[in-house]
Amino acid sequence: MVKNETNDVGSIRIADEVVGIIAGMAATEISGVAGMSGGLVGGIAEMLGKKNLAKGVKVEVGEKEAAVDLYIIVEYGVRIPDVALQVQENVKRAIEMMTGLDVVEINIHIQGVGFSQDTRDEDIRVR
Repeated sequence: MVKNETNDVGSIRIADEVVGIIAGMAATEISGVAGMSGGLVGGIAEMLGKKNLAKGVKVEVGEKEAAVDLYIIVEYGVRIPDVALQVQENVKRAIEMMTGLDVVEINIHIQGVGFSQDTRDEDIRVR
């Protein structure tokens, strides 16, 4: 579905993919989000890079409303409910500000836990 709005000058169309990219960018701005998840591969969450932000997002866009599902990977050690709430608030604010759509639902799916490179280096016993 595409948001379609008509005014005196012409029409404005906002594609689902655009809303998905906005949602992905807003989600990754939050401290504690390691990245977006492209789904489970062999039981392990696949972390996507910055170029694939919309792939960790499922969006349903109507004429005036949007619903969003975000699949994210959180950083180890964060309080997941706090991070998820911050993501919901930031995504809602970004979509509503940029598109004029009312965001009626934002579901957060935690697909995995990411570890920083420093943590992985500490686990190596012999170099």
